[in-house]
Amino acid sequence: MNKTDKIYIAGHRGMVGSAITRKLKEEGFNNFVLRTSSELDLTNQQAVNDFFAEEQPDYVFLAAAKVGGIHANNIYRADFIYQNIMIESNIIHAAYINKVTKLLFLGSSCIYPKMALQPLKEEYLLTDTLEETNEPYAIAKIAGIKMCEAYRNQYNCNFISAMPTNLYGPNDNYDLNNSHVLPALIRKFHTAKEDSNDSVELWGTGSPMREFLHVNDLAEACIFLMENYNDEQFVNIGTGTDITIKDLALTIKDVVGFEGELTFDTTKPDGTPRKLMDVSKIHALGWKHKIDLKEGIEKVYEEVKHLDFQTTSR
Repeated sequence: MNKTDKIYIAGHRGMVGSAITRKLKEEGFNNFVLRTSSELDLTNQQAVNDFFAEEQPDYVFLAAAKVGGIHANNIYRADFIYQNIMIESNIIHAAYINKVTKLLFLGSSCIYPKMALQPLKEEYLLTDTLEETNEPYAIAKIAGIKMCEAYRNQYNCNFISAMPTNLYGPNDNYDLNNSHVLPALIRKFHTAKEDSNDSVELWGTGSPMREFLHVNDLAEACIFLMENYNDEQFVNIGTGTDITIKDLALTIKDVVGFEGELTFDTTKPDGTPRKLMDVSKIHALGWKHKIDLKEGIEKVYEEVKHLDFQTTSR
């Protein structure tokens, strides 16, 4: 990418899109075309087609998506499959029609089968049954991967895909009904500390293992792939290390300074037992994460601890 190439970041106000935008600006890129959801409804095919025809972006980072944690994925199943399929279908097709130089589609580690061997290799896609609670979201993301592959094969489009692991960082969602586990725990422990509570309750058993990547590292990886990777196979982005939910909670408890107890509501679902990415492919290409988990959590908590969590929930 040249510094003056026109770059469209779909979802530029979300956690991932805003991190990509920040990183591109840091690296000297200066020609952005950005639209908020109120300015451009990405589920509206005609609106997306008109936008691409008018703006003619050179590069597209497809980071827009409807996202949420276990609860949101399970309750709003129709919303998750419909909105995500519409967003990615409209953007990918418009990028082809308008001869975009290159597109990067961002998926999710939930595309992998629930009981897949660990760590998760790219070739494990579609080898077994998905986790039931987020199946609609996962199927939408798999459709996006397959669209990029199909447009590459049929039309020779340079469309690539990347699958990030669990993310956290600036602009995360702290709404307890819709957030992912790490920001939810930060909010729970912070609130418990502020209210002088005796305990914090976690969903499930605490035994599932999860991998977490700071979104600033993801942004760096996305730009790296946009500039260095041009193959059909999607690429995992992660740290290659994981932690139990219980140990994550203990780490956050320590960072926040909460001195009460942990309890577990074992009537609530755990989700997939383990989701660790095999990141040997992206390591071989020359990229590796820089921010370790505790350091990242400390940075995030420093950014949000003085804020009203009601206003930081999207």
